[in-house]
Amino acid sequence: MTAEIPVIAIDGPSASGKGTVAALVATRLGWHYLDSGSLYRIVALAAVRSGIDLQAGNELAELAQRLPARFCDGRVLLDGDDVTDAIRSEASSAGASRIAAFPAVRGALLERQRAYRVAPGLVAEGRDMGSVVFPQAGLKVYLTASVESRAQRRYKQLIEKGLPVTLHDLLQDLRERDARDAGRAVAPLQQCADALLLDTTAMTIDQAVDRIVSWATERFAI
Repeated sequence: MTAEIPVIAIDGPSASGKGTVAALVATRLGWHYLDSGSLYRIVALAAVRSGIDLQAGNELAELAQRLPARFCDGRVLLDGDDVTDAIRSEASSAGASRIAAFPAVRGALLERQRAYRVAPGLVAEGRDMGSVVFPQAGLKVYLTASVESRAQRRYKQLIEKGLPVTLHDLLQDLRERDARDAGRAVAPLQQCADALLLDTTAMTIDQAVDRIVSWATERFAI
């Protein structure tokens, strides 16, 4: 029965806006939402707090398997502690990208992600939703934007939160992260052959949401 539950898999590079867009699409459709990146961010944060080296793949995988994390009312809890804002820091984001390169970590989180597929449907976003986690998804979208546009968006978000950051550093970080995500041996970031391309460089969030909802309405006859 799980295989009959529709899935929209949205993949794309960091700061492309896929998280915001995916969450709004899920709300519009009345479906569930999976922010797969949060799971990796939580592992990265938990590792730092536990003193685990971000290069220790086996230890990270063990941590991912017993991760005391849950999502509640839009908040992210780690062992009862609200880490919603903490996992959105640049440090947690960079850490997530690094640990995601370990096959053991990805394997530990795979079934946890697939468990989010429940009726009436799921909108899942990340970097390997369509290629690995939900390869049979009825609708796959590769959502991207120019690196300059993504850096500007991230810069605005961080400045609004009062965090010290420079646009130059963000550009460099995004370029390095893109290369790392696309070049890793396991589940590299890529556009699936059957995924629809959505470049949001010149689009508003609402326009991107409207486009995906339109595709979903046609694809799933809803």
